[in-house]
Amino acid sequence: MKGSFFLKGVTLMSKRILILTGDAVEALEVYYPYYRILEEGYEAVIASPMRKVLRTVVHDFEGLETYTEKPGYQLGSHLSFSEVIPEDYHGLFIPGGRAPEYIRLDRHIPRIVSHFFEMNKPVGAICHAVLVLNALKNKRYFTGRTMTAYPACRFDVENLGAFYTNQTPYVDGNLVSGQLWPDLPGFMREFLKLVRR
Repeated sequence: MKGSFFLKGVTLMSKRILILTGDAVEALEVYYPYYRILEEGYEAVIASPMRKVLRTVVHDFEGLETYTEKPGYQLGSHLSFSEVIPEDYHGLFIPGGRAPEYIRLDRHIPRIVSHFFEMNKPVGAICHAVLVLNALKNKRYFTGRTMTAYPACRFDVENLGAFYTNQTPYVDGNLVSGQLWPDLPGFMREFLKLVRR
């Protein structure tokens, strides 16, 4: 059943995880992590350029040389990027889809994302999320590191100064990266290991 609704985060949780996204986020890459984070007993907070009902999309592989896209469920965000205080969060998750193409342009993204690298907090980046990482002016966070992403984003990984690998998911320090939504079970297992530390 499709409908417009706001997901409720459980209050009084021990840790808070920030999810940065926007319209055209890949549905599985936002819903699966959201519910896994809640299942672990943490608070999941969805932030987008403005507080609104987001339109997710479903990407699938149906015989074309690239993925197809169909409308997905609607999803309410809890905060706008301008309202995010990154110090309040223990980890960051960035889902893929087309949202990273434009959320990286938001002036608050460098301030938010760089905090998690400066403080060595867990960061999860799957699919096209590397586009958001490229918005950071300071690429030293990635120099010499290894990560993966959607294969068409290989050059974006390399432009960060990182090494691209086909191994997925891949963990390098505080950064967990993955290629596609089928990677989510292993990806979330590794991301949550970092959050539990």
